Amino acid sequence: MTDFSFWACALGPALLVEALLARYEVLAYSAGWRAPTTELPAGMPPARGAAADSPPNAYLVYLDGIGKRRARDTRDGGRLVKALIARAPELRVLGQVQPYSPLAAPLADRPVWAWLRRRVGLLLFLHNVMQTFVAADHRYRPQYNRAIGSQIAAQLRLAGYQPDSGIPVVLLSYSGGAQVATGAVEELRTRLRAPLLLITLGGFHNGANDLTHAEHMHQLTSASDWIERVGTWIFPQRWRLFRRSGWNRADRAGKITVHRLDPATHFGPRSYISPEARLPDGRSHLDHTTDTVIALIRARHSATAAADARWS
Repeated sequence: MTDFSFWACALGPALLVEALLARYEVLAYSAGWRAPTTELPAGMPPARGAAADSPPNAYLVYLDGIGKRRARDTRDGGRLVKALIARAPELRVLGQVQPYSPLAAPLADRPVWAWLRRRVGLLLFLHNVMQTFVAADHRYRPQYNRAIGSQIAAQLRLAGYQPDSGIPVVLLSYSGGAQVATGAVEELRTRLRAPLLLITLGGFHNGANDLTHAEHMHQLTSASDWIERVGTWIFPQRWRLFRRSGWNRADRAGKITVHRLDPATHFGPRSYISPEARLPDGRSHLDHTTDTVIALIRARHSATAAADARWS
């Protein structure tokens, strides 16, 4: 048996099973069979960064890529979160949201998946990949969006967010987290009435979600990121031909700005979050990404402060 035949036989059934199981959570949420949990691991704070005794400049919710399987940060996502907290102490940062679980149930905490992780770790990634496509599927997308939007809103409230406070909520998403971030906009606007700023990092999403109530979307990308490009090819709503899609309407409204992080790749030793890969100016790719995200948030804060000063 060739290597290709072996992997086809091994992964084919696994993908089929995942395709069937991935829908369970969103259906369970929609039917009311199970309620999302808001519980965090012992000792884990609801947010990090700016102290809870004074309003931060913004709440930042980090929605990780397909490696996310527990409330605590992944290795790469943790690097980015730590760098943001260290360099922007004015932000209150949440990294515990489960983008690939409508029931907010960490995959690594489930006994079956803990067993599988020790034996077939690849299935953990396949599970989250399939959840991304469930979130993009028009049959399940509205329910998925409501489930994750309500999960984010609940975690923000636990972190001290007050509806109608005017404090912006920044949804920083990596890879498939962008599908979830764009889908959460409507629910967050309804539940929190918060100004919403979206920042995608190598965002993989179908472009169908309505971005009308997002202030702006900053697309951080690179010419070397072939995974993000695949998303623009396989989802028709990302094509200019589909002018009425959420993505194209937002683009025509001037709500999308592209920022280049060349030569970063989607993952690997030269990824957006790599602390080793260097730019000609000596900064690491992690430094470049962190600096860009912070600059975008601070620019928004400065513009708002200037507008308030003019009206006062």
